[in-house]
Amino acid sequence: MKVLIDKILNDARSEIAASGSLKDLNDARVKFLGKNGEFTAVMKNLKDVPADERPLVGKLVNEAKEKIEKLIAESEKLLSEKELKEKISAETIDITLPGKKSEYGSLHPISLVINEISDIFIGLGFDVTDGPEIETDLYNFEMLNTPKDHPARDMQDTFYISEDIVLRTQTSSMQIRTMLKQKPPIRIINPGKVYRSDFDSSHSPMFHQIEGLVVDKHITLCDLLGLLGEFAKKLFSAETKTRFRPSYFPFTEPSVEVDVTCSECHGKGCPLCKHTGWMEILGAGIVNPKVLENCGIDSNEYSALAFGMGIERIAITRYGISDMRIVFENDKRFLRNYR
Repeated sequence: MKVLIDKILNDARSEIAASGSLKDLNDARVKFLGKNGEFTAVMKNLKDVPADERPLVGKLVNEAKEKIEKLIAESEKLLSEKELKEKISAETIDITLPGKKSEYGSLHPISLVINEISDIFIGLGFDVTDGPEIETDLYNFEMLNTPKDHPARDMQDTFYISEDIVLRTQTSSMQIRTMLKQKPPIRIINPGKVYRSDFDSSHSPMFHQIEGLVVDKHITLCDLLGLLGEFAKKLFSAETKTRFRPSYFPFTEPSVEVDVTCSECHGKGCPLCKHTGWMEILGAGIVNPKVLENCGIDSNEYSALAFGMGIERIAITRYGISDMRIVFENDKRFLRNYR
């Protein structure tokens, strides 16, 4: 039995000395000292040793295990120091090399404009509402005084999902939804995405609008002109002038187009404003009494004003962007300008 114990001890010394990593050392530990290791097997066979020799054999096994444990501890210390040095060497940072710059995200220019316009109208006492982008023909057209046979339908290239379901062409549908569930006075804006089948340098099949509605007693065109003039000064500059031109929308009467002095040349004329000195930014008007009646509001007691603007058009005017399509391309070189 002593010969067997000496052989196991010598084998253990050899494997411990040959261990090149902590994993190899642990494998050696398990092989010789584990619960299924070689010394455990010797202890299980003590029953076959004569009774008078068992104490001596047990003593030899314990002494051998102590020697192996000491060798393992010494080797573990050396291997740990070695692996730590190798890790430190591999992870050395060369401070002379250029650093890796982390890029931070930022709001898209469209989001910046939406937030700024919303803040202006919130400051003027407006609430912000939201609604579905997939809309019924009833809310998108008919209740806005645009029945199926109305010529104004030809003014908009609509995406139809079915005969009566459309991708909304305007956020005005939220004005209808609000008037149906809320009694006057009402003062809201509706920012959101809208869809029309149109695509070129100044149009996109998906774009953003903010429309506004005020319903109260004695609302007049003067209220509309004053509100939009104040809005333009807050959005652009205190020197901004506004110009109102007669127009036509089926849900307002009278209707106007609103121009502001060019933010680039301040009215002198430049390529951005096509040398006119003016930029068209929105359409507006006094809500047609028929629209109010459609929503159960007495047009003899209440009147309303409404306005709507394309956010991309505002962004183009504000930031001097020449092609609307670049706004949707997610080109980092373009977006970095608006951090």
